[in-house]
Amino acid sequence: MVTLTKTFDISHLVRISKKKNLKLNMLMCYCIGQAASAIREFYLLPQKDKMLQYDTLAVNVIVPNRQGGINSCDIHVTEDLQQFNHDYLELTKSVAENCESSFREDDMVIGTSTMPATELNCIVNQYTELFSNPMVMWGKYRKHLWKTMVPVSFQFHHVQMDGMDAARFLEKLQETINTLTI
Repeated sequence: MVTLTKTFDISHLVRISKKKNLKLNMLMCYCIGQAASAIREFYLLPQKDKMLQYDTLAVNVIVPNRQGGINSCDIHVTEDLQQFNHDYLELTKSVAENCESSFREDDMVIGTSTMPATELNCIVNQYTELFSNPMVMWGKYRKHLWKTMVPVSFQFHHVQMDGMDAARFLEKLQETINTLTI
């Protein structure tokens, strides 16, 4: 596994979140899905001695449940922000209430993990054969004058993509964040 880190300017997403009353985490996940969908390597998943290819993507979010634990929730990536928001709200609510994870077996899943209460510089997962999916992680955002910044860690399997593809994804993610329209 390889990890790249980059600090993102999410000022535009914060304004949209406040103006349209949308969850910032949902907007980040939506932008991750949109940026990843433009890069063919995201549709590939290394599994032991095979490379699986998927037709569709999902973004996984970690959901705090009503019992104080956490569960996973996969949200299908769609170009339609309203549909993605609807799915995000419905699925995360259901997972939180039922304390049961929700997985999409037919989608290539991009993991996300956010710790909004903690100001982090970098997050690195330890590699395990069970999870070779790409992972995007971030902590609490930081306000700097007129900008809102957040460091993001992107971990990926080097068999899935090389560093240039990963860097292209990070650039595409910032572009998607900057140009999101509602």
